[in-house]
Amino acid sequence: MTDQYADTAGRAVLETIRGYGVTAVFGIPGTHNLELYRPLADLGIRAVTNRHEQGSGYGADGWAQQTGLPGVVITTSGPGLQNAMSAIGTAFCESRPLLVLSPGVPLGSEFADVGTLHETKDATAMVGAIAEWSRRVTTAAEAVDAVHDAFALFRTGRPRPVHIEIPLDVLEAPAGVPEAHRLPRPAPSPHSGDPAGVAEAARLLADARTPVIVAGGGATDAAAGVTALAEHLGAPVLTTLNGKGVVDERHPLSLGSNLRLAAARAVAEDADVLLVVGSKLGEAELWAPRLEARGAVVRIDISVAQLDKNLAATVGIAGDAAAVVDALLAHLPLGDRPPRDLAAERAAIDAEMRDTAPQTVALAEIIAEALPDDAIVAGDSSQIVYMALGSVLRSQHPHSLLYTPTYATLGYGLPAAIGARVADDSRPAVTVIGDGALMFCVNELVTAVEQRLDVTVVCVDNGGYAEIRQNELDRGMTPIGVDLVQPDWAALATAFGATGRRVERREDIAASIRDAIADGGVQLVHIPQNAL
Repeated sequence: MTDQYADTAGRAVLETIRGYGVTAVFGIPGTHNLELYRPLADLGIRAVTNRHEQGSGYGADGWAQQTGLPGVVITTSGPGLQNAMSAIGTAFCESRPLLVLSPGVPLGSEFADVGTLHETKDATAMVGAIAEWSRRVTTAAEAVDAVHDAFALFRTGRPRPVHIEIPLDVLEAPAGVPEAHRLPRPAPSPHSGDPAGVAEAARLLADARTPVIVAGGGATDAAAGVTALAEHLGAPVLTTLNGKGVVDERHPLSLGSNLRLAAARAVAEDADVLLVVGSKLGEAELWAPRLEARGAVVRIDISVAQLDKNLAATVGIAGDAAAVVDALLAHLPLGDRPPRDLAAERAAIDAEMRDTAPQTVALAEIIAEALPDDAIVAGDSSQIVYMALGSVLRSQHPHSLLYTPTYATLGYGLPAAIGARVADDSRPAVTVIGDGALMFCVNELVTAVEQRLDVTVVCVDNGGYAEIRQNELDRGMTPIGVDLVQPDWAALATAFGATGRRVERREDIAASIRDAIADGGVQLVHIPQNAL
């Protein structure tokens, strides 16, 4: 290393990030971002080179959900950053911690429009339009401060994506940032909410005869407390898909991640006290305009802005979900109530699910049965996932099903599974993905091969964009642009250096999936849904 690059702003930024515990970054090296790559090996940070920056963002998201740390993406300027925009939008809508680093035009060259490589009119404004914040720094010290600010947000606020743009001349220049300034800052104690609000919420819950809990993505760090609270109250628990597994879905009080079904929403709406933990109750999760509560509503959220969103709170408590739930438990009388008999509710939910998509549910049950109990399953915006597997799969822990119910972009599943496996190689990593979605990210097969990962891809092929085809038919249209030419999926996987498997008979589906996982490496199991 020459003295010129011994301690650049790039190194100062990555040293700071490493100090917070991040051990992997996702991205693609480019002409302008090399000083963000130079220190990685020295700092013990694994570089995962995706084949498209959208995959980098989704890989970072999968990694973040397994580690509890923010995913980090390094892009180059201009098109590299733009390629990551869908992932940034996803992280914003799904409240996921994502830190994106990119170089920018040198200081004084803003808006020059002179045709330099990757020149972009206003990259910070572009990302700022969809991220929590986007900041163009002017010094290495500002860049390091921005990293600290990002981690403060991830630790104490609603986790959402942030972007730091470092001008090229700043990035490559000596940092001049003291070592002490790069050290991680201590995390503040989690806020347990306003004591008066906690006391009032505890009173409502103690007096409730039919309480119900709805847990969202903001409750994933409060899983133990939410389970204890449900047991104490004898209350059934429904989750959003982002909150799936907050309570073990094999628990007798769990009604699963089924809020898209009217029968499940009815359970929540009929509660005399509804406790909502860490969810905005958005339409994309409910598949309905809103949740109508007939009783009192207690809401817990890290963000004050969420407490009345989509459903007004009788009592709203702003604070860390785990800390607030623990405070509630401390206020409640001793002794657990008998659990409610949920057989009728469970039967109604199950019947509605099967009536909605019987063939897809039947296939999802075969797939779910073949998966190990500890598998991390990355879904995609494919019918097999949102019509069936999201309900059929019973997750024992949060972040066992990786999915994007709100942004619902295609191409998430495979790179998310890659990121999850990079983070945790002790659990099987599987993506269940439709053929249309897989074509958005099929290039990431070679990323998994290159990284020497064990990742199994279950491709459910329904011939194209089946939901949109049905939408067109429902509008009286002749289907257009939705019946897609299919590659030989097994051969394509083999060409990438993976192992491809064709399922010829329905009775071979489960064995093919089990064998693929057991054999290890990168595996693709092709299931032609309409032919079986």
